[in-house]
Amino acid sequence: MMGLLTSPEAWAALLTLTALEVVLGIDNIIFLSVIVSGIPQAQAKRARQIGLALALVFRILLLSLLVWLIGMTQAVFTVKGIAFSWRDIILIGGGLFLIAKATHEIHTEVEARGEERDDAPRAGAFFWIIVQIIVIDMVFSLDSIITAIGMVQDLAIMIAAVIIACLIMYAASGPVARFVAEHPTTKMLALAFLVLIGVALVADGFKFHIPRGYIYFAIAFSAAVELFNVLARRNRKKAVN
Repeated sequence: MMGLLTSPEAWAALLTLTALEVVLGIDNIIFLSVIVSGIPQAQAKRARQIGLALALVFRILLLSLLVWLIGMTQAVFTVKGIAFSWRDIILIGGGLFLIAKATHEIHTEVEARGEERDDAPRAGAFFWIIVQIIVIDMVFSLDSIITAIGMVQDLAIMIAAVIIACLIMYAASGPVARFVAEHPTTKMLALAFLVLIGVALVADGFKFHIPRGYIYFAIAFSAAVELFNVLARRNRKKAVN
């Protein structure tokens, strides 16, 4: 352990892996921000805390089960020459879940635009949100940890990077969730991101890898355009007042 603390290579690996884990965690933050936007603020904060705590637990558990995790890439069955492993099945299932969830939320937003929203907490709503967070945490954790295993061989460095990344995600989740709640158009954009991410997960499951750089560039570009729209609307309101 002391050797890791004094090794420049270990510190470089930790910084690189932490940055990568934070980038991969953007998907998780977007999902959390959207999913908690429909419940009262007090419950939303608790749901974010539970969701990110579960994300940390899942990542550390998966890191501790490296042999089992590596075995998940072995073929379980083959369809028309395409071999599917448990990892592929989880990615396809998680991607379809994201697409279905985002599509349902988009439909709700479009159809209920002119209606009053009921902000009162519904029975079982909080529990259902936690269940959805658990499902998607498992999917994102799997993809994130497989990437970590490919980059670093030392378990201590991987666990440290995951913990630091989850702390950064926790710090960022609150402001992101508030921004999404305060600006309805950003929620629609976030839902579109979830559809895009879901398609990428399904494609990965079918052995068609979409480079994540393209996806993150599209997200960053769209977010920048939306930020300019938000600033423009704010300036127009100030000019009117």
